[in-house]
Amino acid sequence: MSKRKRHWLMKSEPGDFSIDDLERVGSEPWTGVRNYQARNFMRQMTPGDGVLFYHSNCEVPGIYGIGEVASLPYPDPTQFERKSKYHDPKATREQPRWDLVDVGYVRHLRRPIPLEEIRGQAEALGEDFALIRKGSRLSVLPVTAAQWKLLLSLE
Repeated sequence: MSKRKRHWLMKSEPGDFSIDDLERVGSEPWTGVRNYQARNFMRQMTPGDGVLFYHSNCEVPGIYGIGEVASLPYPDPTQFERKSKYHDPKATREQPRWDLVDVGYVRHLRRPIPLEEIRGQAEALGEDFALIRKGSRLSVLPVTAAQWKLLLSLE
């Protein structure tokens, strides 16, 4: 029985890593997630899952491109690096606390979909869409097939 492809939204600050950077490198480990719920979502990812690449903390936050999960989850090496801003002194190689996946580039959107426009679709997206839910600041979140289709139709 084949597993159904899942969809996700992953946020990155374009000053740290943008969709342009992903296009340039082709594939990148999604390091630095330090929220347990976001980490647990990444643990559910499988290669081929779709990713909406979202730019946050910028002039026009929104969805800028599409990627895909390019690896199974594995321990985030930055948790072990003392000089990394993502170092976790409680993590050990025997018992890592944080995982990541590699994300591969698929394409830029024909035009960015700004957060304000996404908010305008709140009713159609449903109250379970965490990106527009008050108080939700997750950097990785699930997207249903219907939400994925609706968001890409805005392109």
